[in-house]
Order: sequence, then structure tokens, then C-alpha cells
Amino acid sequence: MAFAHPSRRHLLTATAALSAAALAGGTAHAAGTPRHPWPEQFPLPNGWQPEGIAIGPGPYAYFGSLGHADLYQVHLPTGRGTRVRTGLDGTHPTVGLKSDRYGRLFLAGGPSGELRTVDARTGEVERIVPVGGSFVNDVILTPGAAWFTDSFTDALYRLELGARNEPGEARTVRLGGDWVQGDDFTANGIERTPDGSALLVVNAFAGGGTLMRVDPRTGVARAVDLGGALLPNGDGLLLLGRTLYVVQQWQNAIDVFRLNSAGTRGSLITRIQDPARFRIPTTAAAWGDRIYLPNARFDVEEPTPDTDYDVVAVDRV
Repeated sequence: MAFAHPSRRHLLTATAALSAAALAGGTAHAAGTPRHPWPEQFPLPNGWQPEGIAIGPGPYAYFGSLGHADLYQVHLPTGRGTRVRTGLDGTHPTVGLKSDRYGRLFLAGGPSGELRTVDARTGEVERIVPVGGSFVNDVILTPGAAWFTDSFTDALYRLELGARNEPGEARTVRLGGDWVQGDDFTANGIERTPDGSALLVVNAFAGGGTLMRVDPRTGVARAVDLGGALLPNGDGLLLLGRTLYVVQQWQNAIDVFRLNSAGTRGSLITRIQDPARFRIPTTAAAWGDRIYLPNARFDVEEPTPDTDYDVVAVDRV
């Protein structure tokens, strides 16, 4: 997940969009017959400035904000939401977030340079872990640890987890190998490989936008062979089995790849687009046969309290 400056994004978008569509042999459009009556689009509060999404436990989605520290909980069957107050001020925004089965949220603190855990039901802050990061961007949960990316630093942060995912100590894992750190936003979304042996991280700078496979023990990164597909606007990652969804925010698209088990190679299956509803989506989370995405609207240079935001749902491939 990233809040990169629009100028850099626009420089890379056009070429990558054309090449990705050609590689896919076409596009898949999100519109279609609903499989159930749940809303396929619902609003967030005006001025919210969403970036990340987490779903669960149960059919509840959670959204952080780039403008403040509160969360917004939405009941997916109805699209109705409730503000969850954390008691923190605006210096504690949320970029990426993930939830666990115990009702705990793991939050990437963006420019605050911190990792946070919060009770999803009450908003009570359980732990704040300063890591000195420049822009803590996204997070993924693995057995025994939560991993966070930092967009301006060639490092990942590993937060140790207890038997019930209680947060422990954090440490920094430096990135090496094929990793190339740019002057602008570099690391973005993060996932696990299908076999769970390594991490997948978007590097929006290296090679014009590359998916990296990172050894969690050493930090050594190797470029994943995606058959020539580029990820200059790659943001949130969502892995379902061996199918990887990559949100290409400024392209208003989701590129869908089929990976091998180790996550060393992948082929582009299709591109999901919905020009009528996509307004720079950033991240994705799944529930049932749907994938939900917040529209971050990064094209609005100066959001106001009246700027409208929403969430859209598309069918899984």
C-alpha cells in the first residue's frame, strides 16, 4: 500500500498498462450478475481517506485512515458501518492493516514510523511499537510473526507473536540480493508465497515495478519471474491459493497471476477493470466469492471533510 506522489505514478502507468493487458490477452470486467444480495458498493464516511482493508472475524471489514487514528467497521451483508474510536490523535494514521481470528488488528502506521495492535471491537490500543521507520506501509500475518514493509527504507519489520498472536518484540530485517531501493516509494504490498516458505513484496522501483520473493531469515530478495509483466503501480497483494491479486492503483486495475508453489514464477491470467466504479483502489481483502477494495482517490490532491469515499466488490477469478 502506498501514497506515492502522483507525478511519479503517472510517468510509469501508461506503458505498464498496455504491456500488462497484452500479456493477459484481454481483460476481465468486474460487472456481472450478483451471486448474493450483499451490496457490491457501499460508502465510507466523507473525508475518511482510506488506504487499507482487513476482513474478519466474521463478515466485517475494517478500514483505517491516512488522516486520523480511528477505524471504520462495516457489516458486509448490509454495507452499514460504525466508527471505532482508538483514542489516539492524528499523528497515528493507518495505512495497511490485517485482522486475526482473535479480533486483533495489526496496523501499519505510515509516517508515524510505528507498528500498532488494536482490539477490533473496542478500538482499545493494545501495543504501539516504534521502529523508527520512514513510512510503515503494509502488513501480513504469518505463523509466529507479523511482517511490515517500509516504503522509504530497504528493510522489513518482524513483530514476534505469541501463541494467541500476542505482540512481542520487533526487529528489523535488512533487504538485499536483487532489492533496489529508489528515492521515492519503493516497498509496498506484502504477502506469503503459496507454500509459506518466503514473503512476496512489491518493489515499485526495481526494473519498472517488480515482485520480489524475500527469504524471511536473511532478507535476501530475488525477482519473481512474471513473464515480463510490470508492477509500477503495484499496491496491495492478496493471495488465494496460488492465485495472486495485485492492485495496480493508478491503472484502476487488478492484475491476477497464477504462481508456482514456491512463488518464484507466475503468469498473468487476466486484468480486472471497472471504469465506472474504480477510483484508484489500493488494497484488497476477500470474503466468500468476493474481493473488496477501498477507493483511495489519490487523484484528489487536497481531500476535504466533504470528499466522498467508497468500497467496491468484484467477483473472485
